[in-house]
Amino acid sequence: MAPLGPAGALPTSAEPLSRSIFRKFLLMLCSLLTSLYVFYCLAERCQTLSGPVVGLSGGGEEAGAPGRGVLAGGPRELAVWPAAAQRKRLLQLQQWRRRRPPARRDNGEEAAWEEESAGLAGGPGGSGAGSSVAEAPQGTLALLLDEGSKQLPQAIIIGVKKGGTRALLEFLRVHPDVRAVGAEPHFFDRSYDKGLAWYRDLMPRTLDGQITMEKTPSYFVTREAPARISAMCKDTKLIVVVRDPVTRAISDYTQTLSKRPDIPTFESLTFKNRTTGLIDTSWSAIQIGIYAKHLEHWLRHFPIRQMLFVSGERLISDPAGELGRVQDFLGLKRIITDKHFYFNKTKGFPCLKKAEGSSRPHCLGKTKGRTHPEIDREVVRRLREFYRPFNLKFYQMTGHDFGWDG
Repeated sequence: MAPLGPAGALPTSAEPLSRSIFRKFLLMLCSLLTSLYVFYCLAERCQTLSGPVVGLSGGGEEAGAPGRGVLAGGPRELAVWPAAAQRKRLLQLQQWRRRRPPARRDNGEEAAWEEESAGLAGGPGGSGAGSSVAEAPQGTLALLLDEGSKQLPQAIIIGVKKGGTRALLEFLRVHPDVRAVGAEPHFFDRSYDKGLAWYRDLMPRTLDGQITMEKTPSYFVTREAPARISAMCKDTKLIVVVRDPVTRAISDYTQTLSKRPDIPTFESLTFKNRTTGLIDTSWSAIQIGIYAKHLEHWLRHFPIRQMLFVSGERLISDPAGELGRVQDFLGLKRIITDKHFYFNKTKGFPCLKKAEGSSRPHCLGKTKGRTHPEIDREVVRRLREFYRPFNLKFYQMTGHDFGWDG
């Protein structure tokens, strides 16, 4: 029997053995915790993504075809997933974001899109300010976005003001293959001197197979815009949302009235001389609605087949139908259908059941769907007579009767 040390302690040679066992225990515990963490992360990912690709050769972009994408937690941690799954994962991360309540912009307008309370979504016309929810983890989202690249837009909504351009853009953003900048860039009318590099930098990042879009309604009435867009890319697809020019003019006036309550009446601004009934075409609210005149400038630079004219009225009465035409024009699969919309009776236009980046219903904001002031019937009649020949020419140029004179 080995002799005991002082106070009956074990020999000092046992102490290193004890520390060694303790260290091994700690290593095993750390290894177990790490394994559990990795398993948890993989389980989380499996809930949102399809399985990894087995065959790593090839470069197909369809669902199930091999495509590469960085979806791991750091720049060096790579995982191979189908390209379609990568896009889906990107969209799911974006769904962590929520729209904030309408915020004031530099030009004094409120943001045009607001989130509805889930409790009011099913009821007729319910709407409310959206809650401010935390953004997605910036590192993860930025990493995914870095996988794409910023491109000049392949399609632009060029007009018209108060025609329904904001609604169309927000509806299109539901499509997984459409990426659009939210604010109006105003590049081809106000900021052209800043250059295409500046313009490109405004665009969101896109993955292969996605379309970059923007909308600035004032392009349609800007004389320089057609040549400038053609110089950027002569193959750019152009979308014009048009609306009964009389209704559009009243809506335009209503928006201005909400900002400047002291402006003259609609009637006094409409006529140069009320007695003779001469229409003042220098007033922008009137001038914008002479669609045929503006279209002539565009047809000098773009063929009519490269332009799509969307009915603002049908965008309200049959949003899925008009969105079907737009998706076909852009070469997209028809994903946006009737199931994406419900009609808000209070606002008087369709709303999205789920908008891009949200799991809640969304409607156009308070700046949209304002109640129009009462306009003298005789003034409306005079305006309809004024616009009729321009409308008929526009129908002929586009090959489509929009029914504003029926």
